[in-house]
Amino acid sequence: MYSFLFYFLLEVLGIFFLVVSFSVIIIYLTTMFLSALELRDHLRRNRFADYQDIITSPIAPGVSIVAPAFNEGQNIVQNAKSLISLHYGKFEVIIINDGSKDDTLQKLIDAFELVKTNYAYNYQIECKPVRGVYKSRNESFSKLLVIDKENGGKADALNAGINVASMEIISCIDVDCILSHESITRMVRPFMEETNRKVIAVGGAIGIANNCDVQDGTVTKYRIPNTLLGRFQVIEYFRAFLMGRMAWTRINGLMLISGAFGFFKKDLVLAVGGYFPKTVGEDMELVVRIRRYMEERKIPYKVGFVPDPLCWTEVPEDESVLSRQRNRWIRGTIETLQLHKVVKLNPRYGVLGLLSYPYWSAFEKFAPIVELLGVLYTLTLIVIGDFSAFYFIALFSMLYLLSLLVSSFSILYEQIAFHNYKDKKDLNKLIFTVLIEPFIIHPKVVLWGLRGHIDFIKGKGGWGQMIRTGFKKSEDRKNFEPETNA
Repeated sequence: MYSFLFYFLLEVLGIFFLVVSFSVIIIYLTTMFLSALELRDHLRRNRFADYQDIITSPIAPGVSIVAPAFNEGQNIVQNAKSLISLHYGKFEVIIINDGSKDDTLQKLIDAFELVKTNYAYNYQIECKPVRGVYKSRNESFSKLLVIDKENGGKADALNAGINVASMEIISCIDVDCILSHESITRMVRPFMEETNRKVIAVGGAIGIANNCDVQDGTVTKYRIPNTLLGRFQVIEYFRAFLMGRMAWTRINGLMLISGAFGFFKKDLVLAVGGYFPKTVGEDMELVVRIRRYMEERKIPYKVGFVPDPLCWTEVPEDESVLSRQRNRWIRGTIETLQLHKVVKLNPRYGVLGLLSYPYWSAFEKFAPIVELLGVLYTLTLIVIGDFSAFYFIALFSMLYLLSLLVSSFSILYEQIAFHNYKDKKDLNKLIFTVLIEPFIIHPKVVLWGLRGHIDFIKGKGGWGQMIRTGFKKSEDRKNFEPETNA
């Protein structure tokens, strides 16, 4: 009896994994097609766009840039100067000192001639107590506002900044990111273009600045990172932004905007109660909550996405730091999906409930578990002598070639649309990384995802320490790189 149940279970699992494999192939091919259409249309719309018109337009929306800072004393002044020098007509920069233990606040006070004001702070969204609001005596820094508050984490700090934001659009960013001078103009355009639907949020693509030249707050020369982990993340970001999120934008199913660079309608953020501080996936959770708000009120809406590289960040190239980041990502995904499980397969929520939620559940939340089960299933077949090498190699080869196809096309999309990586040696290294990623990097990603599940079950919270080495400036490279003969 037990033998029959055992072999029956193996048959069921075999059918399950076969269905999953072909589902993956169909979904990724569909994603490639949809993203290609969306990228084509984006390039057509922007071919003759004059963004100077947006800067000078009287109907252009105001933007409040909200940037939390915790122990950022080393670079906070340079980062703040970069933000207040962005090219846009009506914007403000709100930096929130989230209970830093270093000299972050004092450096801001000294550099920008800040004084504590009798600001009538309104706790529209609940957050940790605010100790003071600072403005500059110097009119040159009139766009800058600094909030000093007790430590409450990134989501809590963002809520504190939203409480004082005076513009109709809120831009939530990481203070240590580098923004293009025209980032605001490009990101607000989707809010201005749509007439039949309300644009509730716009996400932007994130570029990787490791090993690139940075001058005056702008990436002046692109280079791929020196490490294998860094190059893997370049390809991963291409897949995520130029392929995945472009495809979801095509069908208005996007439910994730990067916390490093996202624009939101302030009235809607206030209506849903701001960021949720008790999750490490506050960026995804806010988007899903706003979408639910709109769906439940049957208000036509859209979540936009701009694929242009307008924001650059430093990614971890240390394996232990990267593992903590991926652990946090999977825990944030699980938390968001559980908080909004009413959406699952619910026709009331349209694309969000019938497509987006099931996809994120199957291919983001449960993917590491399914892959582990696949490995255990294969080992079981080998042990009991029911293993077919031919079928295994055929299926593995098909999935491996699909991986190469998707990653290669994501690189192709970047080259066609933006062509930032002009050195053929860099492209050759990226192609080599594509070839070896499924064997060397992907198993580690699966392991980190499994650990994220375990930590979630244990109730582990927090972000984990993210160690950064800092961006390389162009002048630094000139000073420290050895000269070579052509």
